[in-house]
This record gives sequence, structure tokens and C-alpha cells, in this order.
Amino acid sequence: MPDRTALIEEQIPGLRRFACALLRGNREAADDLVQDTLERALSHWNLRRNRGNLRGWLYTILYNRFLSDQHRVRRRGPHDALTEETELPGIDGGQHSVLEHRDLLRAFAALPEEQRAVLLLVGVEDLSYQEAARVLGVPIGTVMSRLSRGRERLRRSIHGELDEKSRHCSAALQRVK
Repeated sequence: MPDRTALIEEQIPGLRRFACALLRGNREAADDLVQDTLERALSHWNLRRNRGNLRGWLYTILYNRFLSDQHRVRRRGPHDALTEETELPGIDGGQHSVLEHRDLLRAFAALPEEQRAVLLLVGVEDLSYQEAARVLGVPIGTVMSRLSRGRERLRRSIHGELDEKSRHCSAALQRVK
């Protein structure tokens, strides 16, 4: 059986993605959150069920640490590193693809934290509804409704932005004629 360090190391890329998305692209804060999660997991390894779901356990620790940090920030006021505008990653392709990617990231970042977390766990990290419910500490029905609302809100946000852009372009073209 692999040692605990090897088991945990396999989960780090997914934990980083989840933390980065929760923290709206702030990679430094995400890395700190993952490090705190790993430290807590290693120090509480003996409390973990031997055959329990390691992945779910780690995501639960990370999400609970995130919530604790958010509560602390609300009590004390925002820290500069958490409120500064984050740089959006670039992608290959034409300018149109870059703009669509940017719009998607902004729409995703604008989602309520509960919807963002469910979309990340189910859509990106491929957790089942039941695993996501355990990680978030909510009933499975809540996961399903947050997922549905989050997807719909993303859809409306993206299509709304695209519709507004096309109306603006159309109006500009009519003025040119």
C-alpha cells in the first residue's frame, strides 16, 4: 500500500484547481489554502477512516478551511491580496476566443460561492453529487439545486453578455450605413 504522502500528492492538482477557483484566480492564496489543507490532513491522518474516501476528505478539509478564512475576512475586513483584481490566464487562439474565455471566467467568478463550489466539484473535479454533498456538508438535493441554478446563471450571464455585445455591434453598424 502506498504511503500517505504519495496518496496525498496525487490529489494536489485537483485541490489547487478547486482552491484557485474558490479564490477567484488568486494563485498565491490558493497555494496557501492547499498547503494549510495538506498540513491539516497530515496532522490529523490518524483520525481518518482507513478505507474512507481520501479525495472527499481532502476536499472537505479544503472547503472548510476556505469557509473559515472567509468568515475571518468578513470579521476583520478584507485583506489587499484577497480584494485585488486577479489576472485572467491567457489562452491560445484568436482574440474572439480569448474574449469568450475571459467572459466565461468573469461570469464564473460572479457566481455565489455556493454555486461556484458545486460547479467546481461536480463539473471540474468530477465528484459525484453524493461526494460533493459530503464535502460541502449539505443534502444531495441542495447540491442538485445549486448546480442547476449555477449552470442557469452562467448560461444567462454568458448569453446576456453576448446578446448585449451583438446589439451594440449591430447599432454601430447601422450608424455607419
